[in-house]
Amino acid sequence: MPYYVQRGRIPRKRHSIFRSESGQLLPEHLVGNKGFVGISSLLYHLRPPTSILTTELVRTVELEADDDRRVHHRHFLLHRMPEGGSPVLDRVPLMFNQDVAASLVRPDRSDDFFYRNAEADELVFVTTGEGVLETQFGDLAFSSGDYLVIPRSVIHRYRLTSPATMLVLEAGGYYRTPSRYRNEHGQMIEGAPFSERDIRAPVYREPVDEEGEFPILIKQYGAITRIVMDHHPCDIVGWDGFFFPWALSIHDFEPLVGRFHQPPPIHQTFSNDGFVVCSFCPRPYDFDPEAVPAPYNHSNVMSDEVLYYVSEDFMSRKGIEYGSMTLHPDGVPHGPHPGRTEASIGAERTDELAVMFDTFRSLRVAKSILTVEDKDYFKSWLDT
Repeated sequence: MPYYVQRGRIPRKRHSIFRSESGQLLPEHLVGNKGFVGISSLLYHLRPPTSILTTELVRTVELEADDDRRVHHRHFLLHRMPEGGSPVLDRVPLMFNQDVAASLVRPDRSDDFFYRNAEADELVFVTTGEGVLETQFGDLAFSSGDYLVIPRSVIHRYRLTSPATMLVLEAGGYYRTPSRYRNEHGQMIEGAPFSERDIRAPVYREPVDEEGEFPILIKQYGAITRIVMDHHPCDIVGWDGFFFPWALSIHDFEPLVGRFHQPPPIHQTFSNDGFVVCSFCPRPYDFDPEAVPAPYNHSNVMSDEVLYYVSEDFMSRKGIEYGSMTLHPDGVPHGPHPGRTEASIGAERTDELAVMFDTFRSLRVAKSILTVEDKDYFKSWLDT
């Protein structure tokens, strides 16, 4: 999505004869979104990507919502949930609506199978841990603070070099940079909070020429299916296009500041259908002597606001901890906790770090996180 990339060996013209050194005709494979009119890439395989030995249903995936329909601010202590398991099979649902489903996973092992999400694009925020995302397009090394953008149907698996914590946002639409950051040609403009230099595309790896049985778990139709291919799926000789997984570190996001308080859209990092994702990063405070750095009270009209705190230091909140997640729904105003506005006056900077996603349709809370809820959070604005 960000820009044109070419890796490995490709023919001079698309849809033309392309052979291996031994004379074998190499299968061409178009991968893209919106059928034939969205962004796409062409991959060249050693073997047809269609050769499947077996297919079987593994399990269904159902999101169960909390029965509580009261409108109130909510707080969840997510890092108190159990650790361990698979990066893709042990995700714990957090919140969801028609456009996005958020989950948290704290894996301690790599998977021995590949994975393809065929019903959603994924944005994975790596809170802790490091490793390599192995894909058909090449390898993406990742570490703490990285966003991984994994377009729908990209075959991949995580090779962890340490236990990790990951926030996963599965989206019905596709992730892109906000349009106001790009010029008419698609290039990131001067003044945008990050540029193409900050975006990491996959590193090319030689094709894996192996026959055998290679399992791939596919998420589609609200279920996970296990297929077995007769060859290794990463048999790519070369590829080019705009459709590929990519990474961006939250530490490469450059916050904009001004004389007076800037609104949350300046922190926007990604756009999608029905929601946006923002990065709150260390930055100088507003520098006018009369400025009030703390955000003003606001009603999220037509929007639910979710904040995932990657630092205990967040200037407008009290009582949160590393790994907290708050939900401030449409219908109830919210703002700084008592004392936070006064304390912000005269302060020079903040070291806060958080990921926010704002949805334009109401979110439901999943039952799976009710055990770590701070049930009195909605009372925390009382000045006691």
